[in-house]
Amino acid sequence: MSSAADAAPIQRADRDSRNAAQVLGLCLPSDVLLYLLLPMYASDFGVTLAQAGVLLAANRLVRIIGYGWVVRFYARYGDRAACSLAAGAAALCALGNATLSGFAALLVLRLVWGLCFATFNLSTQTLATAEAQGAARRAGRSRATLAIGPMLALPLGAVMAQAYGPRSVFFVLCISALCGLWRARALPAGGHAIASPSGRRLRLPDSIATWSFIEGVALDGLFIFGLSLYAHVHMASSGVLVAGVLMAVRYLSEMLFSPFGGRLADRFGSLRMLVVLSLATSLALLVFASQWLFIGAFFVLVLRALQLPLVMTLVAQRNPQARIQALAGNAVWRDIGAGLGPMLAGVLLPQVPAIWAYTGAALVLALAALNCAWQPHR
Repeated sequence: MSSAADAAPIQRADRDSRNAAQVLGLCLPSDVLLYLLLPMYASDFGVTLAQAGVLLAANRLVRIIGYGWVVRFYARYGDRAACSLAAGAAALCALGNATLSGFAALLVLRLVWGLCFATFNLSTQTLATAEAQGAARRAGRSRATLAIGPMLALPLGAVMAQAYGPRSVFFVLCISALCGLWRARALPAGGHAIASPSGRRLRLPDSIATWSFIEGVALDGLFIFGLSLYAHVHMASSGVLVAGVLMAVRYLSEMLFSPFGGRLADRFGSLRMLVVLSLATSLALLVFASQWLFIGAFFVLVLRALQLPLVMTLVAQRNPQARIQALAGNAVWRDIGAGLGPMLAGVLLPQVPAIWAYTGAALVLALAALNCAWQPHR
């Protein structure tokens, strides 16, 4: 009887984490398709390449300001209400991507989506780390589950964009987001207790948050933008399909390797694995910038997938009394980096040789990883 009672919270955490990941997996494709299509078809959306970089960054930058509000709303109303509202707004954003043009209109959609993703991200991380036992394993499975939607949508969306134009796919993704609204009804309805806020809204980053910032610039920003742009340049008419397949490999690798990354963290320690995998990622970025473009891209994506469960586990372990605020704060620093990344890429990559840009990114990422080892509790 006692063992069954002890297992019940873990089973509930497993179920809630899986459901939250399914909601995000159904709503996320409308965002990831923009990272594929907007740099290639900027004129079809009525924007320039530089404006495309700003649009791809805007959804992350708004979360720097909006995460505090999202945390309070989420804690008060709970996962079901917050994610249902976010999924409905995500469906409207997908519909707007299909029908609206111009920088101003698309900017509004990106800002709204940014707050939606903040809600989904907070829910998936909070529910995955709700129980300390099995948190890394649960985080890995969560990443694998939410990756299914983008993994399927990217190659299919690329084919549909070639056949019917880049705007048509977002009608289908609007329906996908509405399915996410339906799945959100299965999430727990109760709110969450949060610690009293400290004086500063944004704390200075510790070593893990610094790594998240650098990783956001290098991988979520510079690398993903460059992958789409270089595929279009080198592969001409088939570039959208090649880039779509490679970006789908990003999510396929999360499905296959994120659970394995969680098991590695349970066995060898999250911090140790974060440092080792980050150094390997730096080497893969150098390969990406050389003549082996797609080989390097493949290894970057696989290594990124292995790292994903590690950060939220480390943050939750170090902040057991203020877990929700700590997860949100770390996400803010990641978003700052990932927001700067596309803007930096939109300016640098047309002007600067790839080897220079990605060598710099690899070096800084390696230093950030070593800093995590040198100052684990700064």
